[in-house]
Amino acid sequence: MAKSELIQEFHKVFNNDDISVCSFAPGRINLIGEHTDYNGGHVFPASISFGTYALGLKRSDQKFRFHSINFPDAGIIECNLADLFCNPEHDWANYPKGMIQYFKNAGHEISQGADILYYGNIPNGAGLSSSASIEMATGVLLASLFNLKIDQLELVKLGQKVENEYIGVNSGIMDQFAIGMGKKNHAILLNCDTLEYRYAPIMLENHAIIIINTNKQRILAGSKYNERRTQCDQALADLQTKLVITSLGQLTAEEFEKHQHLIKSDVNLRRARHAVYENARTLEALEKLKQGDLNGFGKLMNESHLSLQHDYEVTGLELDTIVQAAWEQDGVIGARMTGAGFGGCAIAIVEKEKVDKFKKNVNSTYLEKIGYQPTFYTAEIGDGAKQITEGVVK
Repeated sequence: MAKSELIQEFHKVFNNDDISVCSFAPGRINLIGEHTDYNGGHVFPASISFGTYALGLKRSDQKFRFHSINFPDAGIIECNLADLFCNPEHDWANYPKGMIQYFKNAGHEISQGADILYYGNIPNGAGLSSSASIEMATGVLLASLFNLKIDQLELVKLGQKVENEYIGVNSGIMDQFAIGMGKKNHAILLNCDTLEYRYAPIMLENHAIIIINTNKQRILAGSKYNERRTQCDQALADLQTKLVITSLGQLTAEEFEKHQHLIKSDVNLRRARHAVYENARTLEALEKLKQGDLNGFGKLMNESHLSLQHDYEVTGLELDTIVQAAWEQDGVIGARMTGAGFGGCAIAIVEKEKVDKFKKNVNSTYLEKIGYQPTFYTAEIGDGAKQITEGVVK
């Protein structure tokens, strides 16, 4: 959909012919480092070419009106600047409402309302961070509409606050960080404890990153995500009876093996073991890429999935079927679930010349076992959230 078409749609929905501000925020994939972000460990995400577009225009009153091309039946969702409380009936619009509220809480002056149109090409509920993409697209749009001085890292932190405090999902900062700070053809090694980060070039050359959507939607706030976080917190508390640490991400694998007996619950032990070893894998993954060892990187991806399957138990039949089928295909370097799990997407690194056969075979296996088809996307690693002045919406 071209930007001109989005502008026409904005004019049609809101019955206004004025020029609009347009922003874009990508989705993200995480190459490795899953469920380590809220455990103070490292993650290795990248922003992708799919994302969320937001078009906005200030109003003269204090009313906000939201409309999504993706949810046309919901019509226009309205609220007032003085009434930005989370409302379950407002569904997806709670994400932009939360950003407006937290902008105000942070002291940024928003004294008028706005009409805002959204269009996203991230599959809803796929685990590619459509919610964080809406938050970041809204943040960039608000900054432009109201001429606010706010840097990208503050936007990232506000987005995480919205997710944690307003929506009620105890997620880490990875999604907003990857979406806000993304860089074309680079992944980001991020220390979620200190927010230190560095960019790592992703030079695949003869390979492609394929996203495979299980088409089993996941609702994060209603899933067992918060339960996993609580279990890790309990394991950390047990370890803190003898160790001076503030997060599981501070432990090496050797230190964990030495002190794991302190964790009282076997379930919590397995959750913590994943967090510690996944963090180690993520650091090793960067070294493999720096050495040009793509096969070594792929092996770490495979190990990551097995840990998420057996120790963290967040994969499920659909993701396991996808990944197992991917592992069996010729030309596959590595494959794993990506995102929080409980449905959503897997990723695979596949030789470009074998992608078509890979898709055909994985599709056949999945359809036979699950009963419906997955969807495949080729991921291009793009820039982070930004204002759009030109160009075409894909």
